[in-house]
Amino acid sequence: MLLELEARKEPSRSMLYLTPVIAVLLTMVFGAVIFTLLGYNGLAAVREIFITPAIDIGRWPDLGIKAAPLILIATGLSIGFRANVWNIGAEGQYIFGALAGTGVALLTWDMEGVWILPLMCLAGIVGGMLYAAIPALLKIKLEVNEILSSLMMTYVAVQLLYYLMRGPWMDPEGFNFPQTRLFSDSQLMPEIGDTFVHIGVPLAFIIALIAWFTMSKTVFGFQVRVVGAAPHAARYGGFNKNRTVLLSMLAGGGLAGLAGVFEAAGPFGQMVPQFPTGYGFTAIIVAFLGRLHPIGIMLAGVILAISYVGGEIAQTTLGLPNAAAGLFQAMMLFFLLATDILVKYRLRFGSAAPGGAK
Repeated sequence: MLLELEARKEPSRSMLYLTPVIAVLLTMVFGAVIFTLLGYNGLAAVREIFITPAIDIGRWPDLGIKAAPLILIATGLSIGFRANVWNIGAEGQYIFGALAGTGVALLTWDMEGVWILPLMCLAGIVGGMLYAAIPALLKIKLEVNEILSSLMMTYVAVQLLYYLMRGPWMDPEGFNFPQTRLFSDSQLMPEIGDTFVHIGVPLAFIIALIAWFTMSKTVFGFQVRVVGAAPHAARYGGFNKNRTVLLSMLAGGGLAGLAGVFEAAGPFGQMVPQFPTGYGFTAIIVAFLGRLHPIGIMLAGVILAISYVGGEIAQTTLGLPNAAAGLFQAMMLFFLLATDILVKYRLRFGSAAPGGAK
């Protein structure tokens, strides 16, 4: 007996948008079962991770701060994914952009002015773009798989961060701790009112809306969609595939780098070795959970932010391990991919005839 996948007719749009909801629900159900088997209160774990952060108003600022980098990075990744350009190294671009912004902060540490923070953001965007340009050019010029090259460059960025924190950029007054100087007031993200929410949070949502307009209303967005869906038609239509690859990678790297500056100049207030938090990898889940659509990405970013904040709550209230949030996020991606397959294909059992014929 052979188990085969048979393509269905084009699935309805409602089903494609329903599967992320099903994936989240399945994650909650199976997560409760798994943690119950591990000796924890599974239902309480699901409540603390998925429900408590959403209904506790006091936690909403934390959700915004966590969601902002995820939305920014996922929005950039979605542009490449729509063009079938698989940038898996956003974590490295996020780190490198943050380092570029930190470099500006250190150079202007004894200066003041409203121009410093925008310059840091610009440096972060350029840094992320330059770091993403390397796997893009390797793909264009040498046909190197961008999945592998962009992923491996993440580890280069991490080691560069460690070197700078323990060497040239170490705070001379930091008692030999591997960290930079604390950013000055001119280098920090302004906070909104009396909250801890910095201005980067609403900017992330605004940038996602700009990306929605760009992808749906401009020639560039149409070009990206055509190159991804029908590359032969794109070639006959005069669209340059290599240019689309480069531009989509630069867009992903630039937004990842900007997210890095928002984090360095926001919650961290300096650069430290603990800066890599996995946002670049989690943003891949956000992009697919949001169906590569900026509006969906905003919702998915909030959901994943809930899992981060809920994971921290569950550690305190239930004693769950630090990896609990990561487990739920991994299950969410698994169930999303599984439900997508079942929507697009049907399982069919068949038998193999002698000689290998079916």
